[in-house]
Amino acid sequence: MQNTVYQVIKQAIKQRRAIFPPSYIKKEIPKTLLVELLECANTAPTHKLTQPWRFIIFRENGREKLADQLAEQYKTHTSPEQFLQKKYENTREKVLQSGAVIAIVVSYSGSLPQWEELAATACAVQNLWLAASAAGIGGYWSSPGTVKYMGDFLSLAANEECLGFFYMGFHDESAREATRKPVLEKIQWEE
Repeated sequence: MQNTVYQVIKQAIKQRRAIFPPSYIKKEIPKTLLVELLECANTAPTHKLTQPWRFIIFRENGREKLADQLAEQYKTHTSPEQFLQKKYENTREKVLQSGAVIAIVVSYSGSLPQWEELAATACAVQNLWLAASAAGIGGYWSSPGTVKYMGDFLSLAANEECLGFFYMGFHDESAREATRKPVLEKIQWEE
């Protein structure tokens, strides 16, 4: 018989899905719960314990500031021929529909290859995502093209980079498993 904890973790992993802002319901995510979720993120594996992740949480009025900034960055850095008013509005709306939006920041230590610190930060986001999903909070990680222009707004240091935003909110969607190619097609055995 397999361990019950294993079964719970396996189910949580298999049912973690991207849930988008139009599915979020109007329900505040308490600060205490956000801290608990980020404590889960903070336990991610990290080479030499550099712990390169940092998070900036936008909630309440902070969401409006972020929505305005992302929309303005889109407008500023999109040619008039490419600019779509609907995309401008959607950029703002998905932030405002969210219970919280978290900027995902990596701080490069300089003592490790950057890819290792990117991977550690991605592991932290996966921990966050799994914990949020288990708490009934949907989310998804988005990296808009304008993220590279957000450094001043996010007060990033010279060794930091924003990897995107984690949008999150309570939702009523049913749990579902991922559609993936069979894992046996991705395994090569050397015995």
